[in-house]
Amino acid sequence: MRSSIACVSGLALALASCGAPKLALPADPIGKAATCGVVAAADARSKTQVSAPLAIDAQGEIVHYALLAGAADGRFSQDKAAAVMQQMQQIKDKIVDGKWQALVGPCKAAFPEADPARPISLPKDTLQSEMGCYTLGKFMVRALSTQGPAYEEQLLKYGELNRKLDPKVAVALNRRGIRSDEARKAEQDTALARAVKLGTPTKVMNACSARYA
Repeated sequence: MRSSIACVSGLALALASCGAPKLALPADPIGKAATCGVVAAADARSKTQVSAPLAIDAQGEIVHYALLAGAADGRFSQDKAAAVMQQMQQIKDKIVDGKWQALVGPCKAAFPEADPARPISLPKDTLQSEMGCYTLGKFMVRALSTQGPAYEEQLLKYGELNRKLDPKVAVALNRRGIRSDEARKAEQDTALARAVKLGTPTKVMNACSARYA
């Protein structure tokens, strides 16, 4: 009888310990950004009807983590941002099935630039401001175009803004003697890294539209 009770008690303890696994932020920057991106997606989805597309600002908050990882060194790396997006797909089920709510606070602490309440202030330097808006707009168009027709209106606005900024950026680069493809790419990568750190990308783009559209 005692043996049976012990077995039942052991089984009860084992079952009690099951359920959603505990999660922690990875130490590596790519894994950390990917984890927080999935947490942001899970948080946004928990506040939205399952069949409804996420709001554009919520999508921006998710993408922001990939952008921040790409901008970590002060010069934007498309490879790092792509690595975050890829890893998000790989770990999303594990994160969503786990206790992801416990990571909301750690993600806020790890990525203060991702705070949606962060005030947006575009650079005073005209070239940096225009180029930051231009390069961020290009990235957001690529990112949102993979999400189907839900963000078509926003894509059109970003595309129109970029068409207005394209000649301005070209003229500004020429005036500063920045003409080679390599030098221009370096300027663009630096400007994008700065724009990414200003705040949530959709709100940065709103500020860009208010100034340049």
